[in-house]
Amino acid sequence: MRSLLFVLTALSVMGLAVWAYRENYRTQAALSEVEDLQREIAGLRDSLGVLRAEWAYLNRPERLRELAAINYDRLGLMPLMPEQFGSVSAVAYPMPDLPPITDPVETIAEETRP
Repeated sequence: MRSLLFVLTALSVMGLAVWAYRENYRTQAALSEVEDLQREIAGLRDSLGVLRAEWAYLNRPERLRELAAINYDRLGLMPLMPEQFGSVSAVAYPMPDLPPITDPVETIAEETRP
């Protein structure tokens, strides 16, 4: 009986060792994948920074003013002036839709009607 217990204990220890070995390699693979993803994210952030800088460079007011002047005959674009912009308070926002009345309340005026 004691030898059976020793054999079962040894098998359990070997099984746990195999499980730990596999988990160790899975963890290392997951860490490697995370590092690859972090490198990719860093590269994409750098690319995004470059794209934002290019966008800001291309949208310089003096460049846009010059392009509007050059292409006036073809496009009819007017130069940008500060007076052309309005304020936010001048924008008419639509009124929100009222929810349907699902539980009407009777008033005194309605009860006195003939």
